Amino acid sequence: MRQQSMTFLCVSFYFKGVDFMKACKAAGNTVYLLTKKDLEHEAWPRESIDEFFYMEDDSNSPKVFQDIIDGLAHLIRSKKIDRIVALDDFDVEKAAYLRETFRVPGMGYTTARYFRDKLAMRMKAEEAGIRIPGFSDLFHDLDITHFLKNTQGPWLIKPRSEASAAGIKKVHTLEEAWQVVHSLGDERHRYLIEQFKPGDVFHSDALSVDGKVIFCRNSKYMNTPFEVAHGGGIFRTHTLEFDSPDDLALRQMNEDVMKGFGMQFSASHTEFIKAHEDGQFYFLETSSRVGGAHIAEMVEASSGINLWAEWARIEDAMAKKIPYQLPEVRNDYAGILVSLSRFEHPDTSAFNDPEIVWRLNKAYHVGMIVRSSSQQRVIDLLNDYAGRVHRDFHASAPAKDKPTH
Repeated sequence: MRQQSMTFLCVSFYFKGVDFMKACKAAGNTVYLLTKKDLEHEAWPRESIDEFFYMEDDSNSPKVFQDIIDGLAHLIRSKKIDRIVALDDFDVEKAAYLRETFRVPGMGYTTARYFRDKLAMRMKAEEAGIRIPGFSDLFHDLDITHFLKNTQGPWLIKPRSEASAAGIKKVHTLEEAWQVVHSLGDERHRYLIEQFKPGDVFHSDALSVDGKVIFCRNSKYMNTPFEVAHGGGIFRTHTLEFDSPDDLALRQMNEDVMKGFGMQFSASHTEFIKAHEDGQFYFLETSSRVGGAHIAEMVEASSGINLWAEWARIEDAMAKKIPYQLPEVRNDYAGILVSLSRFEHPDTSAFNDPEIVWRLNKAYHVGMIVRSSSQQRVIDLLNDYAGRVHRDFHASAPAKDKPTH
């Protein structure tokens, strides 16, 4: 018998997922939100959230995990929880741990690590025959030295469980690599090292149902996340030419990753690099979530698909064991530009092209999404806007030595 209403516990220690919760509530469900106390007064869709629960600490430490488990154990004595969904990358492990503890259906902790732990990702990709840059864990001294001596630098030393380019250090020699490794001290097992392959970076933003990718939009970063984080650049990305060789190759590679990693149903954001040295695509990382930096809004401008809302409808359909139907997909080209601003409320009225379909409303930021039937028009606008934004608005902040949420 079809269950008409279920209870979803959404976990997000970052302000995001508004459209997910709205769609989940619109499907007739009870929606709870577990978030950080600091975010209590953010613009959550309060009409779609039945009850809030707060934590002071947002880390993935054993103590925080245990505190959340203890709290949920008391909650479920009187309130049944049918599904648990992590809306932010940093909360994937929390949600998986809760599912494992309380036997709630969905992605378990081992599979979740493939979508959070960059070392687990690389080992799983290698096992699945997916092309990846050379890498090594930082566990055993001889293994690290062997890797450095048998691969060509430079290399990137990356935290295993951070998002985007947070905490990444680039090294060029064996001696420099070991200096950084030693500087990590007792934390070094939380990092990995991999070959740096110069190239263009792409991202696949997708939806999966019943173990199959049913929607995938591929895009190309005009500035890589590493360049933006470490060079203070302006973030830009745009839709790839539909059915081009790169688009087709990325669709297939994204499907290989989702299948190899055991994805059953969710949104996903996956990054690849096309190396200059051989023109081949290499897998970089993936996540079982909607992409950040307002990429979801760009995807919607291009396709008409709201990744947050459709993810919620997929979760609802899977929970209730009813068919899910993807809405009709539109094929326009879109691109986004986002930059820090030296003004609290920048006036972007001088940007008045009819292709602009979205503007970022956030203090000390400037951002726009453009849409056109012409990919070249999108690229031209983003290039023009980058120069004007850099001249009139742009500000930069140095990357932190240690990654934070």
